[in-house]
Amino acid sequence: PGTRLIRQWRDQTHVVTVKERGYEYQGSHYQSLSEVARLITGTRWSGPLFFGLKSSPSKTLASPRSK
Repeated sequence: PGTRLIRQWRDQTHVVTVKERGYEYQGSHYQSLSEVARLITGTRWSGPLFFGLKSSPSKTLASPRSK
């Protein structure tokens, strides 16, 4: 609680504060970080992914097996 998450999106800086139960964004309370990410972007996002708390799955191919 008390941690601030800051994300730049389309020339605006968005600040979310982690609370005991949920998140605060622009004076309103939200149950999930994904709700906040959806509000900011207008599309479905993983909140932890949007705010950089979780990395996206690797898209690298497995190395070929040696013969």
